[in-house]
Amino acid sequence: MPLRSRKHWWGVTLDAPDGIELGRFYSRLLGWKFFPADNGLGGAVAPSEDAGYNLGFQTEKHYVRPVWPAEPGKPQMSMHLEIEVDDLEEAVAHAVSVGAQEAAYQPQATVRVMLDPAGHPFCLYTDD
Repeated sequence: MPLRSRKHWWGVTLDAPDGIELGRFYSRLLGWKFFPADNGLGGAVAPSEDAGYNLGFQTEKHYVRPVWPAEPGKPQMSMHLEIEVDDLEEAVAHAVSVGAQEAAYQPQATVRVMLDPAGHPFCLYTDD
């Protein structure tokens, strides 16, 4: 039996020291609309209200920024987003212009590991 039968929906929620700030960052990065949560502690971004998927963000007062690549005894990332792009250099420049930073360690030529303002790694990549 499926979990939901009326509508297909999925999403991922990232914790951050400021869920609203991180949601607005991803809104700028992806060009998606930001939908603030009623509680004022976060929200979600999606291409539209009825997209069926979103990225959610919530404020976590005990949030600890992950370290990438992983180091013994340091907070590790638990997941990362993968975003396919047409032009890697342009995508990196756009990401930096909206508040991301390029990670110091880059393991592949066709992938750029970026860090969002809360330190979550995300990858920009081309399918070359």
